[in-house]
Amino acid sequence: MGKGPGLYTEIGKKARDLLYKDYQTDQKFTLTTTSPTGVAITSAGTKKGELFLADVNTQLKNKNVTTDIKVDTNSNLFTTITVDEPAPGLKTIFSFRVPDQRSGKIELQYLHEYAGISSSIGLTANPVVNFSGVLGTNVLALGTDISFDTKTGNFTKCNAGLSFTNEDLIASLALNEKGDSVNASYYHIVNPFTNTSVGAEVTHTLSTNVNTITVGTQHALDPLTTVKARVTNVGKASALIQHEWRPKSLFTISGEVDTKSIDKSPKVGLALALKP
Repeated sequence: MGKGPGLYTEIGKKARDLLYKDYQTDQKFTLTTTSPTGVAITSAGTKKGELFLADVNTQLKNKNVTTDIKVDTNSNLFTTITVDEPAPGLKTIFSFRVPDQRSGKIELQYLHEYAGISSSIGLTANPVVNFSGVLGTNVLALGTDISFDTKTGNFTKCNAGLSFTNEDLIASLALNEKGDSVNASYYHIVNPFTNTSVGAEVTHTLSTNVNTITVGTQHALDPLTTVKARVTNVGKASALIQHEWRPKSLFTISGEVDTKSIDKSPKVGLALALKP
């Protein structure tokens, strides 16, 4: 376990990664190349049904400054400049998108042994201000995540979360959607030598009295091959197998079936990521 409680986005992240990361029903190809000067270029293409989406991302690093420039098929230009530790524990992130003149945003992140703070503000006349903070330790942490629209004078987001971390388990409880949604998640390492773990997430929406339950597991068949599976209370069952056929290069096959509509064809996704 690392020192400090981390940022608010890390509350429940282990369970979310177990239950949702790498699952997909599209076809995706990613190729990353690196120049001798350290410039990394990543080209990605995704086929969603009849739609094909592509983007090219260029990353440049100079000491503690990282610049990411991405262009997509809709002619959008995304730029993110990250300054890592201009002061101890501090990170500064500046981002904008062309041609959207209202997309500019600056974010500050600060990590301490007993706190994790992230604050961002839009670079407009009436910006949206975001703030999230976590207090505690790497064992027990309590945090909040809020957004305030200065134009309307309303809070657009107001969440709170609690996390408990042990050597082999992580449990979290979050109140989202301005108190309308309660989310509880659990992540447990069954066998660290085979990377075997189980997890579950339960979400209850108060306004509709609807529950959403997702349960999943993962297991390493060998040091280079991992299988995952999950099932939801609405009858969706998914599974994937991921193989690292060379260092940092992954091949993933995933599928999903609706057990309540077995006459429907299963959805299959493929992903290939190549890195030098």
